[in-house]
Amino acid sequence: MTEDLHAFLRSRRSIRRFEPDPVPEEVVRRILQTATHAPSAHNDQPWRFAVLLPEPVKRRLAEAMASDFRRDLAKDGLPEAEIVVRIERSRQRIIEAPVVILLCMDEAGMDHYPDPERQLAERTMAVQSTALAGLQLLLAAHAESLGGVWTCGPLFAQQTVRGALALPETWQPQAMFFLGRPKGQTQEKTFRPPEETIRFINV
Repeated sequence: MTEDLHAFLRSRRSIRRFEPDPVPEEVVRRILQTATHAPSAHNDQPWRFAVLLPEPVKRRLAEAMASDFRRDLAKDGLPEAEIVVRIERSRQRIIEAPVVILLCMDEAGMDHYPDPERQLAERTMAVQSTALAGLQLLLAAHAESLGGVWTCGPLFAQQTVRGALALPETWQPQAMFFLGRPKGQTQEKTFRPPEETIRFINV
């Protein structure tokens, strides 16, 4: 049983292509409820989730983010033809995903310190806590036989994303998740060998 659970956890993969079938809302709610059981610093639970199911809402977010994305790609010096391709690919990923979940962080409940060093550590704890909820979300989706992928685009357009979805000012967009029934074959993934990433300190 233990080995089966480890095999399940290790079998999760990032899925970027989905069948168009809608995901029932009760399934999305179950996934998010499991996500909220992630550990968090001080048990402050700084994660917030904005769920996008209707296409017009996803399209509104895609169009809003496209302008920021275009600006940043132009700053990078990319040719116009490549900018157009990248923006369209980004738009389609958002619009075509059956479920789009925006993961935000709310620091309102976190501790506040007078010195910058501890305050930075507190913010880092909030970021780590929010990220743990994101991983829990992906594992919960995997348990529902759904595919999912994490993307970081909202970090580069926080004000735009917040405005497009009329989110509270304290909600800081951190990541975006696409969920749905996987389309096509799952690609194998290579992992670094344990001896490169694990060190036991015995003395």
